[in-house]
Amino acid sequence: MFDIRTVFFVNGFLLLILAAAMGLPLAVDLAAEHSEWQAFASAQLFTGFIGLGLIFANRPDGRPKLPTRAAFFLIASSWVLVSLFGALPFELGSRHLSVTDGMFETISGLTTTGATVITGLDRTPSAILLWRAVLQWLGGAGIIVAAVALLPFLRIGGMQLFRLESSDKTERVAPRVSQVAWKLLFIYGMLTGAVGLALYFAGMTPLEAACHAMSSLSTGGFSTSDQSLGRFGDAARWVCVIGMLLGGMTFSQYLTLGKRGRGSSLVDSQTRWYLTIIAVFCLLLTFWNWAVGDMGAYEALQQSTFNVVSVLTTSGFHTANYDAWGGFAQVAFFVMTFVGGCTGSTAGGIKVFRYEVLFAVSGLHIKRLLHPHGVFPVAFNRLILSDAVLRSVLGFMMLYFVCFAALALALTVSGLDTVSGLSAAAAALGNVGPGLGHVLGPGGSYQSLPADTKWLLAFGMLLGRLELAPLLVVFTASFWRE
Repeated sequence: MFDIRTVFFVNGFLLLILAAAMGLPLAVDLAAEHSEWQAFASAQLFTGFIGLGLIFANRPDGRPKLPTRAAFFLIASSWVLVSLFGALPFELGSRHLSVTDGMFETISGLTTTGATVITGLDRTPSAILLWRAVLQWLGGAGIIVAAVALLPFLRIGGMQLFRLESSDKTERVAPRVSQVAWKLLFIYGMLTGAVGLALYFAGMTPLEAACHAMSSLSTGGFSTSDQSLGRFGDAARWVCVIGMLLGGMTFSQYLTLGKRGRGSSLVDSQTRWYLTIIAVFCLLLTFWNWAVGDMGAYEALQQSTFNVVSVLTTSGFHTANYDAWGGFAQVAFFVMTFVGGCTGSTAGGIKVFRYEVLFAVSGLHIKRLLHPHGVFPVAFNRLILSDAVLRSVLGFMMLYFVCFAALALALTVSGLDTVSGLSAAAAALGNVGPGLGHVLGPGGSYQSLPADTKWLLAFGMLLGRLELAPLLVVFTASFWRE
């Protein structure tokens, strides 16, 4: 069995980071002379105390080691532990959320899902609004680091293809994973700042710009208004579209821009698939809203583009109730919840890379029917994929849809109708946020759902965000055997 002290030691540092992050809304509330800072101060002191206790009580003698089992347990335990302490400001603050609602809101934020139980956002204290955005930004940062530093080495769903310590020296963007992680976080921060500045010049207040910039780059979708981006003008919407598109792309590609030219990211086949899928859905829904709906050409383009980008990047913003656009639009948006962004991005979902591999394997099957003795390798970015990668991708896809079916069945048992159950399961696993129907659709709230339904959805959010395996594997008996 692995040494669990290493896991607690690392979790202690994560709690210290969370406590430090609580200082930002605390300072904003103090400057505004509101009373919300008291809840943040109490939560910060308690979180910092527990974090320091975990560090000093589990400090290893030498350099801490992280074997595979410990890595799985660290991923699962860290997201649960950070969610527990991140919910404290919601529970202690003026909104007085219950433990269930506080955990749901926090898990939704950290997993960048964007489903909310808070109504009346336009009247909500600025510290709470900022904390929701900070949680999403931290969750996006955490998944970027995990995607490049940890998940590839755990062979999760074909992610081993994206190891940075590759034998291909030309693709090695940094000699050490830790250096790459810091560079990616720097890029993440710079892009957030640039989007925030653009939103400020687009007419938002500093608080609104900061919150929407963090939510856009993290593809989270928490807004400062119940109307989401529908409350703001076209300029702000187009800026958020750019932010969501950037957040849904592979962040390691940004490191190569200065080395291989400005357009090197477009050489990546996954990026081409990602942009092509978005363009196809945008054109289809633009034509639908223009020809069948009562929208003009520009309004159809603007509304369709924003909402398509939001759902495909699993952001969850909205500018209109696209659930009322008709049957074609409803099916299209439901299909989009199963796509997601690129591997190594802040977006959730199945990821474009896996669909690319799945289509290649399907084409290979057809070729072998015609030429049984032929040799047809499957390639990605001109690299031949090993059988291990193909098995991982196919296994992940199968497991994903089994989890979707199980979650949808459980949600209908808890009281949701068929449409709400299916769309809520897809939105939770894909970290999209809004589903379909008058309760969970765009502009809706999860607040009225029963407590057991909220816990099921919170588990689904974590399951989808952690790429299924790290959370499921800790529930197996073999994981705990010597």
